[in-house]
Amino acid sequence: MLRTNQSIITEFILQGFPGSPQSQKYLFAPVLFMYLLTVVGNMLIIFIIVHDHRLHSPMYFFLGNFSFLEIWYVTTLSPKILANFLAKRRAICFSCCIAQAFSHFLLGATEFFLLAAMSLDRYTAICKPLHYGIIMSHRLCFKLAMGSWLGGFFTVIVQTIMLCQLPFCGPNLINHFYCDVTPLLSLACADTRLLEQIVLVGSALLLFSSFSFTAISYFFIISTILHIPSSSGRQKAFSTCAAHLTVVSIQYGTVMFMYVKPKANSSLEVNKVVAVLNTIITPLLNPFIYTLRNKDVKEALKRATNIKKYFTERHLPGVR
Repeated sequence: MLRTNQSIITEFILQGFPGSPQSQKYLFAPVLFMYLLTVVGNMLIIFIIVHDHRLHSPMYFFLGNFSFLEIWYVTTLSPKILANFLAKRRAICFSCCIAQAFSHFLLGATEFFLLAAMSLDRYTAICKPLHYGIIMSHRLCFKLAMGSWLGGFFTVIVQTIMLCQLPFCGPNLINHFYCDVTPLLSLACADTRLLEQIVLVGSALLLFSSFSFTAISYFFIISTILHIPSSSGRQKAFSTCAAHLTVVSIQYGTVMFMYVKPKANSSLEVNKVVAVLNTIITPLLNPFIYTLRNKDVKEALKRATNIKKYFTERHLPGVR
């Protein structure tokens, strides 16, 4: 698995999206618009969570972390994708490609740990409301957030080190619009079966363990909600979980399709289509999912847009 002196590849060429280079230039404007909207939307969520004291709760602490992660998640890919739309030669250096693959999978793995932490928060809020403030303390929330980032790091670091050790001696054309592991492994001049198995097992363990935790949490959440006597109480309880459950469904569905399947059944062209949903569309939808279905966030957004009232309430709380 060690790189040899015969490894002459110093850069890769990204094939990009299907179609001619000329036709791909027309994708620049919509992808740029979606990227900017994603960044601005998530930055706005972080801003109102930080500056509105009504949102200083565990639920919004995790949402702020999730929005911060989404900003970096799209930023690891979108600028290079946009540059390649206009470039005559879609080259990326070897170290840049490895760094992009590492960052992409680090943030992706961290995202699933954060989703599991958010499901624990919802379980505690609905199933143990009287002990919610004690259980979901600031210290525990900080530990869960840090644990999510560390968990993501340790999930991908071994795979990344092994990927760096592989010899690449040509060809250097990556059949994707970013440095994904599957097309990279197909270019290696060595037996990659061990690394493929590690990637498959690691992805499966991460996804199914976090998904199982989330599914069990929601089993008890739904069971508790169904025992709430009033219909308004049930509706309010469901509304607090709807946004998180929607994001969980989209994230797990796309990633399981892309990575947790045997190589023989994989299709790089199909993967590229699904990757667009996972890397561009889903991060764009998340801010809207959490704001449009969340009354507290919508009210905080209205207060934030009313500049005079916002600063009066924040700095002069005694003034009415």
